[in-house]
Amino acid sequence: MKAAVQRANINTADVNDAMIGNVLAELGFAKTGRMALNHAGFPNSTTFHTVNRQCSSSLQAITHISHSIMVGQIDVGLAGGVESMSRNYNSRGVPTDVSPTLLGSMVKDARDCLMPMGVTSENVAERYGVDRKAQDEYAVRSHGRASRAQKDGRFDWELVPVTVQRIDDATGQPTGFEVTKDDGIRHGLTYEKVSTLKPVFGENGKSTAGNSSQISDGASSTILARRSWAEERGLKPLGRFVGTQISGCAPDEMGIGPIYAIPALFKYTGVEQKDVDVMELNEAFASQTIACIRALGLDEEKVNPNGGAIALGHPTGATGARQTATLFAELQRQDKEIGVVSMCASTGQGVASLFVRES
Repeated sequence: MKAAVQRANINTADVNDAMIGNVLAELGFAKTGRMALNHAGFPNSTTFHTVNRQCSSSLQAITHISHSIMVGQIDVGLAGGVESMSRNYNSRGVPTDVSPTLLGSMVKDARDCLMPMGVTSENVAERYGVDRKAQDEYAVRSHGRASRAQKDGRFDWELVPVTVQRIDDATGQPTGFEVTKDDGIRHGLTYEKVSTLKPVFGENGKSTAGNSSQISDGASSTILARRSWAEERGLKPLGRFVGTQISGCAPDEMGIGPIYAIPALFKYTGVEQKDVDVMELNEAFASQTIACIRALGLDEEKVNPNGGAIALGHPTGATGARQTATLFAELQRQDKEIGVVSMCASTGQGVASLFVRES
């Protein structure tokens, strides 16, 4: 959050409202989020709230803050997301207060909202004809693209070094460690290696640790402002938010959400698919990413040119704003204009947003 303000060349006091997406909430996250905002040096006049739309939480935050600006409620807002999956993910499962009797009486779609995401991936693979070979090949491509991008310094523009605590191997004591780049990328990954991994969700399954998004920790942040406010201060926007569309699908195949959300976005904005220069399509699983690419007839060269969540990780609450940063960096590199960020979300949702680069 501090870096977003610094890079936007504004003051913390300029930010009227902050909204951070988070899925695996601690202390309801409203408390921890406000604590983080205050700790980062924002004044008490900067208000805070949170949102949870599963994997699209930070993209939803961008949308909410944009809407607040569009209707005249605020001039400047901060939107982003955060997730510590290593801290919270493994402790979360089917709620213990949902009794087997109650679950048995629920309609199928209600029960399916509790279905593990890996099982939904297998459903998509089976129903949409995405075989294991295609998934593993896609995973290798994601890592290969991310590896090349990282080595070429393409991510440097959007990254902020952070200091985390880790246990020193020699002393066994916690010590500060600076993280300067994403560490999930497997450089030199081969199909031969990925294809040896065992499926996680059943002996005959196709989803593995190699062709699924990673359990990750991460955070992301963006600054959005009214154009007149920025221009009065001599600030040149990177681009503009155009709009977001959200569509629902069956919970037991939640991964296909973008198949509905992206066409809805095009209809809403009047932009055609052929006009899109770069598309950031979150890789929850290779199965659903491939299914969406095939169903929509997307140009694979325009989809995740720098790799996606299979290689970079998927800290659920943070991913949407991370994709947005990656999108603008790539539009700048290619000197292109129009980009889309999209993803599926747990319980059966697809979300898609359109952005236009200006500088």
